[in-house]
Amino acid sequence: MAKTTLKRTEPLLTNSPLPEQIGKYVVERKIGEGATAEVYLARDPFHERDVAIKRVRPGLLPDSRESHYQRRFFAAEAALAGRLQHPNVVQIYDAVADDEAPYLVMEYVHGVTLRRFCRADALLPLAQIVEIGFKCAMALGYCYRQGLIHRDVKPANLLVTLDGERVTDVKVTDFGSVFNQGAEHTQIYRVGSLAYMSPEQLDGDTLDCRADIYSLSAVLYHLIAGRPPFDAVQQQAIMHQIYNATPPALSLLRDGVPPALQSLIERGLAKDRNARPADWDAFAKELSALGAQAAPAGAMQEVMDSERFTLLRSLEFFAGFGDVELWEVVRRAKWQRHAYGAALFRRGERGNHFHIVTAGQVEVYRDGKPVATLGAGTSVGEMAYLAPSEDLRVHSVDVLVAQPATTVSFTPESMEQLSLPTRHLFDKAFIGVLVRRLHAAHEALHHPRRIL
Repeated sequence: MAKTTLKRTEPLLTNSPLPEQIGKYVVERKIGEGATAEVYLARDPFHERDVAIKRVRPGLLPDSRESHYQRRFFAAEAALAGRLQHPNVVQIYDAVADDEAPYLVMEYVHGVTLRRFCRADALLPLAQIVEIGFKCAMALGYCYRQGLIHRDVKPANLLVTLDGERVTDVKVTDFGSVFNQGAEHTQIYRVGSLAYMSPEQLDGDTLDCRADIYSLSAVLYHLIAGRPPFDAVQQQAIMHQIYNATPPALSLLRDGVPPALQSLIERGLAKDRNARPADWDAFAKELSALGAQAAPAGAMQEVMDSERFTLLRSLEFFAGFGDVELWEVVRRAKWQRHAYGAALFRRGERGNHFHIVTAGQVEVYRDGKPVATLGAGTSVGEMAYLAPSEDLRVHSVDVLVAQPATTVSFTPESMEQLSLPTRHLFDKAFIGVLVRRLHAAHEALHHPRRIL
């Protein structure tokens, strides 16, 4: 079997002198180090932001094996500079091919890697693990649509931000091992981290997205169980297990694992890639459905990110939004669950926000009489929101919840926080809503029998 190129999983911080500056970037401190590269926290004075700089370690012998591989890894990531724009993928801002020590300038994520939560004494709640899996699946699916197979999905390459000990977000990083299906130059085969590699990746076979699906399934297994699916002291023993062994059932290693979650991860770890989920959309869809099952009792008053994204994607209002814009709405909007009878708006109230119903039903009352029933995908309150003056921002109807509902709402202030492309998509969607309502009003006036 051909030798596999493995990457160091543990940072190795040394006492080498801290450079004052790398290029135009002012170095603040070292935040990571491997056998052939160093990572620094630095300040970008032009954009006034913190950045992470990943630099090939100076002093590597030009003809050494380490130098050869590290420069190939650098070239793979450098080719992606400015290309990946997804909220769950670390952005690569720039790549500088310095003769002595080339370096990458990347988005700085203030957080930790998922390695912290792979120990049996530091396991995350199942609901958070499912959320992490969903966001990673969506991010890696985005990358695959760009022609990229990551090939090194592992806990150390998944950065998470925290609120206390609660994971709030995750970002995929380290594309040094990426297989770029659109690249013209020769690429390295058989790279990755052994504990999370699929059988076909070990074989050096042709890969597709299912190799990364296997790796993410192995990561989720590790996060749930506190141990990887396969483990041994010797590399050859781990390889034998990957090819021949079945990992212990998750239900034997941790209480409360839903059967559907165990089944999904077992299918993700199938030796035959044809037995795994067919693509990232299929994998993410199953993880989204599992979010509610994995949540503890009483926690569903909070609308989870996976549910938010899936709800938005299913609505006609957001049909023109791409994944990146939908994630922006997920994060910027105010999400609420409403019980039966709750009032979204009352007649005579002044307001400047609007709701989009993502689940459930609301009824519109005029002078105490029901005049319309609105379901998922419809907006209410947008006329007050769009009104050009304060005098017109008074609601003329009551809007009450007819069936328990979930809504997403925005104010002018929160809309201002959205990117211009996302705001333009909202404007286009509102124009569509207004055109449909004007058409319905026209039909009611001129052809009343058609709508009886």
